[in-house]
Amino acid sequence: MTIKEAQDIVDKWINNTGVRYFNELTNTAMLMEEVGEVARIMARQYGEQSFKKSDKEVNLADEMADVLFVLICLANQTGIDLTDALQKNLEKKSIRDADRHKNNEKLL
Repeated sequence: MTIKEAQDIVDKWINNTGVRYFNELTNTAMLMEEVGEVARIMARQYGEQSFKKSDKEVNLADEMADVLFVLICLANQTGIDLTDALQKNLEKKSIRDADRHKNNEKLL
């Protein structure tokens, strides 16, 4: 699935199943919530935090998909073409960071 297809699928889902988009502020808060859930899993699975019994059934892929879903909702409702935005962002990074990471001794 392309990013454009994902944006279209999410839009159809929102309008058919979700009734309507939550407002932008609500979706921003929800995005922060979902990113927090990813951070919680990462801290426990890859960091020093230990899992609680209630954390045992977590699914990192599903939580990342939740982040992507809400991000796509925000893009759709603010008129952002994520394919175009990502392409422009990669071009910016390619120019700005052309040698930056190659010259970082910490990465060698």
